Amino acid sequence: MGARASAGKVNGIPADLTGFVGRRDEVAEIRRLLSASRLVTLTGIGGVGKTRLAMCVASKVVRAFPDGVWVAELASLQDPGLLAQSVADALGLHDQSGRDPIEAVIDHVQHRCLLLVLDNCEHLVDACAQMVDVLRAAPDFQILATSRHVLGVLGEHVFVVPPLEVPPTDRPLPLRELLQYQAVVLFEQRAAAVLPGFTVTEDNAQTVGRLVHRLDGLPLGVELTAAWLRTLTLPQILNRLEDRFALLTAGNSAALPRQQTLQTLMDWSYGLCSEQERTLWARGSVFWGGFDLQAAEAVCSGASLPEQAVVNLVHGLVEKSILIRQQHGDHVRYQLLETVREYGQNRLVESGELLTMRRRHRDYYLDLTARAQAQWFGPEQVEWFVRLHLDHMNLRAGLDFCLTEPGEVKAGMTLAVRPRDYWITVGSLSEGRHWLARLLAADSEESTVRTGALGTYAFLGIMHGALEEALPVLAEYHDAAQRLQDAPALAWAEHHLALAALFQGELPRAAALFEEAVVLHRDLGDQGAVAECMYKLAVVVCLLGDLDRALALCQECEAISAVHEESWVRSDTLFVEGFVRWQGGDRFAADALARRAIRLMRPFNDRWGIAMCVELAAWSAAADGETRHAAHLLGILRSLWETIGGALSVAPFMIEPHRRCEEEVRAALGTKAFDQAIRRGAKLTFDEALACVLEEGQPPAEPSTRIDEPQGISLTRREREVADLVAAGMSNKKIAATLVIAQRTAENHVEHVLAKLGFTSRAQIAVWVSRAQGAGPPPP
Repeated sequence: MGARASAGKVNGIPADLTGFVGRRDEVAEIRRLLSASRLVTLTGIGGVGKTRLAMCVASKVVRAFPDGVWVAELASLQDPGLLAQSVADALGLHDQSGRDPIEAVIDHVQHRCLLLVLDNCEHLVDACAQMVDVLRAAPDFQILATSRHVLGVLGEHVFVVPPLEVPPTDRPLPLRELLQYQAVVLFEQRAAAVLPGFTVTEDNAQTVGRLVHRLDGLPLGVELTAAWLRTLTLPQILNRLEDRFALLTAGNSAALPRQQTLQTLMDWSYGLCSEQERTLWARGSVFWGGFDLQAAEAVCSGASLPEQAVVNLVHGLVEKSILIRQQHGDHVRYQLLETVREYGQNRLVESGELLTMRRRHRDYYLDLTARAQAQWFGPEQVEWFVRLHLDHMNLRAGLDFCLTEPGEVKAGMTLAVRPRDYWITVGSLSEGRHWLARLLAADSEESTVRTGALGTYAFLGIMHGALEEALPVLAEYHDAAQRLQDAPALAWAEHHLALAALFQGELPRAAALFEEAVVLHRDLGDQGAVAECMYKLAVVVCLLGDLDRALALCQECEAISAVHEESWVRSDTLFVEGFVRWQGGDRFAADALARRAIRLMRPFNDRWGIAMCVELAAWSAAADGETRHAAHLLGILRSLWETIGGALSVAPFMIEPHRRCEEEVRAALGTKAFDQAIRRGAKLTFDEALACVLEEGQPPAEPSTRIDEPQGISLTRREREVADLVAAGMSNKKIAATLVIAQRTAENHVEHVLAKLGFTSRAQIAVWVSRAQGAGPPPP
């Protein structure tokens, strides 16, 4: 999130696993330009190192920006209409206020001192220029852009990134002097990575010098060439390159020298690949933002490329530095650098396979989202969320294909609506509405698919706070579902109408509609939908004053989620139960339930849900006399609600308790101390904020009220956390992921808890925790 940090914060700058060579003068000059200009653009041809230089500069100036340095990577973005949304995502904003994303960005940066890196702007120059022009009103907001073309904005300072220095070739140079050239140092470093022990010596110095000179000092060229040392000797590489350059000079002398260099280098690398490696390189260019092995096998295989051969071909392209291997937790993915991807796409066009491969790419993600929908309400929910989030750019590419290729709109609607909760969990309500609005406008023919798209569009509009826009769409959806006698759509229409009634304050009507939705979904056997409607019904019932019925609904909902080992609906249910407990005066149970809910929400990065839980924690701290801690939590809330783009207006039933909490804490601390504590909480990063809320790394304030251990038995802080997560229904694997520990370590903690408490099952731990927190025994 966009929380402030006194020493600055870096978000999105990748760890440079291969180091950064040279560029000291360039870094110093760009830093000087940033000190004098609101917008600095790094330009230069592909492969010259603009991105890496920008990231290096960004990491060095972070202390000058108390509100952080943030990176928006735009290479994979094709739709200019999503530029503002992409920047909002980069800034950690999950706006649910219904505003245009650019308004959320403007509000966020207006009074902040931060640096935004816009990387790879060349294909979105006009849109980027317009955005920069709008954002210049923020006085302390600066932009560092990389682009092959200048943005052309008033006040833009342009820095042309030069290639690395190369040695002359008209005379032999002593080794010591040769090693002063940046291109030589980079080659040595990259060569040593692929050929351990490689160094530039007296014997090979002149060959290396001629080689990097031939490559014009282009960093991408140096890196790609060094990778071939796994296969060829230095003289072989140099001879082949010189043959290529001689051919190029004779056939394409009109091209700029360095454009010749890059094109020839790509041609040479492509020529040295096997036929199947070339095919995979070209076909792999249809992916945006990377892909995993399973996707490569499904999309890129075919008659000329057996599926079983793909794994070895991926390995070969990684070895040649054509593909970049990336680790995302337990997921291994591969990415083509933008210049390399463009080259592959050009080859794909030449082969006549572009349309076929884009359709196969789209079909793969249709199948992937279908499987995600089928398994969403189950034990693999977190894994599916992570998988889809990593493939977000590929989902965009599939949707773009459906909108630009005739006859594909209905497939696009299908892709956009499943899994139905994806746009909410990923925090992209605005983007989901963007795609659905375009798809619905492109095809007005009534069908089951279009009806589903109408329903999702209306639902996202309600959740986004755009109720007035959503209501006519919701009416159209309901009418279409009735005409088509679409039972699932009718069930969801009742849910959406109930949600709208809740947000309009029509509680009796909302209760009746939710009751009907529960019955309809239960008749259809959709347990996930039953649970979702049930916890929302619990909120309404609670507000109508029937706390016992509300608790019963929550416990039934928890039982359904527990049976399916699901996390997201369960986390919301725990929050609702906490709210009901609070309404009943049990602040300790409310606080404990809120913390359990946050732990389940954490893997989804569900800022809205977490903010609601932090509200409960703040109220509990204030009621318990922990006023300074309560003020810190209120500060965290301010920052959280700001990133979401709203406040408690989306949950009006919490506005009055929040107001009372602030008044009580301010009165207890005094205005000055209260404001200081608020600012301290607001400055925490998202991870620091969660640690504060969950009291991680601190002794618990009242351990005996959190978990009441048997006499003479004492659980460690970590064991108490593990016990909570066991009670939340998590497997050892999920506990390990939540606490960022090894799975075996989680297993050991569970075994220790069982042994200390004299229990033999996880269910006993869950009952014990629930009773100790005053929540009553959970259902099995």
